[in-house]
Amino acid sequence: MDDTEDTVDETPEVSKDDVPSVPDHREATRIAEALLFASAAPLSVDDLAGRLPEGADVGAILEDLMALYADRGVHLVRVAGRFAFRTASDLAFVLARNVVEQRKLSRAAMETLAIVAYHQPVTRAEIEEIRGVATSKGTLDTLLETGWIRLRGRRKAPGRPVTYGTTPHFLEHFGLDAIEDLPGLEELKGAGFLEGRVPPDLSVPVPSDDQALREDEDPLDHDELFQPLSIDEGGTGGE
Repeated sequence: MDDTEDTVDETPEVSKDDVPSVPDHREATRIAEALLFASAAPLSVDDLAGRLPEGADVGAILEDLMALYADRGVHLVRVAGRFAFRTASDLAFVLARNVVEQRKLSRAAMETLAIVAYHQPVTRAEIEEIRGVATSKGTLDTLLETGWIRLRGRRKAPGRPVTYGTTPHFLEHFGLDAIEDLPGLEELKGAGFLEGRVPPDLSVPVPSDDQALREDEDPLDHDELFQPLSIDEGGTGGE
């Protein structure tokens, strides 16, 4: 009699369904590429992650797409912390004839926009002090209509004036990833925006568009957020 005991293999069988699947990087990249092309607005990492196969390495996919399009007619760029395809800057002239001409901002509006961008949060009175001339409410209304600036809050000061700041749409329109990408003093000089003799003590502030209100700001009332653009404090005339 053979008293050798049979050995029982107690290792559980593993089903293919139980093995975690590794997403195909190439297929995930194709999906991300299609999403970015089809989207009317830049997409965030979270936007893409929610549409890609679970476990896809979104960072690696974006890096691959940036490298893939680096020498093409369109580039994958990061604007306002999101990603979008944009025409290569050196080919912009080719499309100029097909672009609908936008209404040009007045010099007063451009100066006001620059002050808001660099000095935010800033009030109308502070804008006027920096510019040295009165600022028309219509100028601020125009910038609010473009979506480039927004009402932030109210300054904790007599009269509780409204404070203004820039928006993500401002960054997208001007091709900036973050407000810190605005040109500094030397870049402004090189671009010819500062001509002639520049005062030795002239400095350009480091801008910040932090969404959080500062200690000297109060939040806007709920109703104020939905009022017409005439929410701005009084005054007429000016540029």
